Amino acid sequence: MSDLLATIYPWTKSLHLISVIAWMAGLFYLPRLFVHHVEQAETAGMEETFRMMERKLLKVIMNPSAIATWLFGLLLVLTPGIVDWSMVWPWTKGAAVLAMTWFHMWLALRRKDLEAGTNRVSGRQYRMMNELPTVLLIAIVISVVVKF
Repeated sequence: MSDLLATIYPWTKSLHLISVIAWMAGLFYLPRLFVHHVEQAETAGMEETFRMMERKLLKVIMNPSAIATWLFGLLLVLTPGIVDWSMVWPWTKGAAVLAMTWFHMWLALRRKDLEAGTNRVSGRQYRMMNELPTVLLIAIVISVVVKF
């Protein structure tokens, strides 16, 4: 099995990066949709449009890309010689990925609240939460590239 993982390593890494990019696009965009949904949808008569956009972004792009990111990431972890667990970087990356996954799930719950009309988060709060994936992305990239 380890020979196979080593052989397909460039493909696994490529598919992991593609999945991460798609996931991050959704993590950046969905909170912005929430801001506009909360602040403008009712007055502009766009409530259903925002609900549809949020639902499709989460279900069609974000969920599959998050699953693919995890799948290809775990395959990379299992590839011999890729991760040195005695270093700090795999642990900081892992913690940031877990936080990113929590954020994804938090967004999914907020989408359900918006759909049900029970949202209690303001546009300003969504704007602030929109900074979290950027901070996590910085932590992940520095961890993987610098390998401290």
